[in-house]
Amino acid sequence: MSRPFPSRQSSDSFVRVNGKIRAREVRVVGVDNRQLGVFSLNDALAMARQNGVDLVEVAATASPPVCRLVNLGKFRYEKAKKEKESKRHQHASTVKEVQLSPRIDPHDLGIKIGHAVEFLCADMKVKVALKFRGREMAHPEFGFEVVQKFLASVAAWGHPDFEPKLIGRGIHVMVSPLPRSQRGKAPADKSVPVATPGALRPALPVQVSGPKNSERGPLNSESKKEGFVNHPFAKLEVK
Repeated sequence: MSRPFPSRQSSDSFVRVNGKIRAREVRVVGVDNRQLGVFSLNDALAMARQNGVDLVEVAATASPPVCRLVNLGKFRYEKAKKEKESKRHQHASTVKEVQLSPRIDPHDLGIKIGHAVEFLCADMKVKVALKFRGREMAHPEFGFEVVQKFLASVAAWGHPDFEPKLIGRGIHVMVSPLPRSQRGKAPADKSVPVATPGALRPALPVQVSGPKNSERGPLNSESKKEGFVNHPFAKLEVK
C-alpha cells in the first residue's frame, strides 16, 4: 500500500544509524578515519559500543555499505558545514551578461560597469558581449576600445579569463571575480566612472558655411550702435 503523502525526511538528509542499518556486512571506518575492514553488522555495533560512538552509514550504495564510527551529532554538524561551504561557492558558477555597443555613451558605460562590479562583488561571473550593427563591422577597433575601457574599469574587482575575441558580429569576453582578499570595496553608487575620462570617440569638427571672423573684420563701437553692419542706406543723406 502506497503512502498518501511523501515522507518528510528527504533521501539526502536521511541517514541510517546503528540498528536501522539493514546490511549483513559493512565496511567499517574507525574513529581516526582509518579503514578497519569488513565486519558483520553485530561486530560493527559492538565496536561502536566499545568506543562510545554511533555506527553511521555513510555510503549505502557501496558493496558492502560503508559505515563510520562517529558521534551522530558530530557527523551531522560536519555534514551541515560542508553543505554551507558548497553553497557559499555556488555563486561563482552564476553568469550575468552585460551588453555593450561601439557607440555607447560614457554615462551609459559607467552604469554598465557599475552593474558588473555589483555582480563581481556577489561572486558572480560577468559575460561581456558587444554587438555590431550594420556598417559598424567596418571598424571593429572601436568595439575593442570600448571593451578594453570596460575591463580597465573593473580590474579592481575582476579579471578576464581570456582576451576579447571577435566571434561573428560581436566581441565576447568572460570576467571572473577576484578573491575577496584582493578585491576592491563595493562602491556605494552603482555607476562607476570610466577608467579613461572623456568621450569614447573624438567629436567631429562642425563645418559652418560663410566667411570667417577674420574676413568679416573687427566690429567697432559705431557699428554696434548702428545695429546692422552691412546696411546699404546707412550713410545716405536725405535733403
